[in-house]
Amino acid sequence: MTLPTTHVSFPAGAVTGESTVLAVHPLDGGRYAVVTGATPFHPLDHTWPDQPADLGTLTVDGVELAVVDCLTGAVGPDGGSDGGPVLVGADIPVRRGDEEWSWLVLHVLAADPGDIVGRTAALAVDAGRRGALSASHSGCHLLALALNEALAPRWRKDPGRTDAFGHPDFDSLAMASSVMDTEASTDTYRLGKSLRKKGFTAEATEEFPALADALPELTEAVNRRLAGWVAADAAVRIDVPGPELTARREWNCELPEGAARIFCGGTHLHHLGELAELRTELRLSEDGSELVAVTRPKRA
Repeated sequence: MTLPTTHVSFPAGAVTGESTVLAVHPLDGGRYAVVTGATPFHPLDHTWPDQPADLGTLTVDGVELAVVDCLTGAVGPDGGSDGGPVLVGADIPVRRGDEEWSWLVLHVLAADPGDIVGRTAALAVDAGRRGALSASHSGCHLLALALNEALAPRWRKDPGRTDAFGHPDFDSLAMASSVMDTEASTDTYRLGKSLRKKGFTAEATEEFPALADALPELTEAVNRRLAGWVAADAAVRIDVPGPELTARREWNCELPEGAARIFCGGTHLHHLGELAELRTELRLSEDGSELVAVTRPKRA
């Protein structure tokens, strides 16, 4: 029997659930991966690992087991619960969502849980940690939209990609990495030749100063926009076509300017009123090749 792709409830904000244990697989370092049919746990995405994995507990027959990590696994068409290999992270040789493969949430335990296959597990995510990560992830998307708006005048031509509000999508065009933790999101943008060829201008012109000199004003403009959006207490939801781990999910936020949509596999707030404040700090590298935005949410 081939393991089915895991069904997930974290897009709706779930932090608890019950499901049957389908398999237990050994991992490197003496750890074990528990596979259940469904889970509220958000695993680390092996293709874009921006949001850290959920942690929590898995309880079977009254025995509470600590989930010390949560990973994305995959089993090929010849694998399964009866001994087929579960591949993890970079070892997965196919694109995410390949329909011939099963895509699994792996609840990682520090030790062998024993014979628990076929039993019901109660799954509980660390809700406080999840909430902090969700705040950072929602803040990351809002920062992207506000930064796109602030930098829009610096494009000499249409780069061919715009965001939900019609601004040139600097965030996606220049993105080098995006990482979030329980305190902040850190987005690093590459300001290289490729971006300049697309039309972005970091140098001084008759219209505006060099990016390095304009950074304080840009930061103020971005933070002003973020403050307005938080004050509007906009609703946030994740639109998802199905319960499978591999379903293509979309972040949707009903901002005063209209609905903002960004494809995203992470977890988020339910509304922006859950924040008391959202502020970013923009930093430019000495050689001007990278712009870094560190965005810190303060929860209400």
